[in-house]
Amino acid sequence: MGYVLDTSDIPAPDRVEAVHTAMMHASAPCHVLHENPDGGIHARMEVWDLGNANIFTHRSSGIRLLRTAKLARQDGMPVIALSVQQRADGRIEQRARQRVVPPGELLVVDLSGAYDFSWSGDGAAGCLQIPYDQLGLPLDLVRRAAFEVAASPLYPMVTAHIAQLSRRAAGIATDAASATVAAASIDLARALLVSAARSGRHRQVRAETLLTRVRAFVRMRLADPDLTPAAIATAHGISLRQLYKVCAEANLSIEQWIISERLHRVRHELTQPDRQHVPIGVIALRWGFRDPTHFTRRFKARYGMTPSQWRRASAAARA
Repeated sequence: MGYVLDTSDIPAPDRVEAVHTAMMHASAPCHVLHENPDGGIHARMEVWDLGNANIFTHRSSGIRLLRTAKLARQDGMPVIALSVQQRADGRIEQRARQRVVPPGELLVVDLSGAYDFSWSGDGAAGCLQIPYDQLGLPLDLVRRAAFEVAASPLYPMVTAHIAQLSRRAAGIATDAASATVAAASIDLARALLVSAARSGRHRQVRAETLLTRVRAFVRMRLADPDLTPAAIATAHGISLRQLYKVCAEANLSIEQWIISERLHRVRHELTQPDRQHVPIGVIALRWGFRDPTHFTRRFKARYGMTPSQWRRASAAARA
C-alpha cells in the first residue's frame, strides 16, 4: 500500500495544513514549522508499507519537525527511523545531543521520543521506519546506539541499502519478494544497532524476549475489549507485578500502550477508501473501544483532531 502527497496539486493557501496532515499520517505526531510559510511551500511525501516496516520519503522546502515531550508522552508505540539524507544538511537534536547530517549520511531517530529535526532550503531524505518490537532489542540499547552508528563497520553497507530502498520504494514495496526484503532490512538495522552500541545484550535477553512476546500477544488481540494487564500476565504465566516491572524497565505503560495501539489501528482504518462508508463508532468498537465518547476524547487528545475530521482530511489528501 502506498500513500503519496504532492503539493503541486494543492492550492498554495492549503499547503501548510496538507503537509501537517500528511506528516501525521507518515510519521510521528509533531509540530510542522515551515522556513518560509508565506513563500513557496512545496512538498512531496511517499509512504510505502514494507512488511512490518515502511519506507518514508520526503522532499520539501525548508522545514522543521518539532516533537515535544508532551507529544511524546501521548505516543505509546516506539518506532525507530533510519534515515539517509538526500539533499541539504539535516540537523537533529535528541536527548541533549546534536548532529548535522550531510547528504549521503545516515541518522537514527527514536520517533517515540522528543526531537527537533530540520533542514534549510530544498531538502530531501528517505528512511526506513521500524516498530521497536520488530527489532527485538532493548530500547535503551537502541537509544544508546542512535548517535554512534557511524562508528560501526556496518554503517556504509546499511546506509547504501536504505538509500536504495528510498530511491526505488514503490517498486520494492509492490514486488512479490517485498516481505523477504523487509525481513532482511530489519535484520540489517538490528545488526547495525547492536554493533554501534557495543553492548553486552545477553544480560537482558530474558526480559526483552518476554516483552517482545507480550507486545506480539497484545497486537494480535487488540480487538478484544476484555484485553487487560491481568489477562496478559495470565497468558504468559507471570504475575501482574512482574508484567508491570518488565514494562516499567522499558519505559512502557501497558494500559496506555494498548490504547495507543488501538487508536493507531482506528486511525489507519479511517484512511482506507473501502471503509469510508463504515460508521466511525463501528470501527472504534471493532478495535475494543466500547464507549464512543471516551474513544473520541482519546483520539482528539492523541492526534489533535476528531475522528471525523481525520477521515475528511485523509480523503482530501488522497484527492
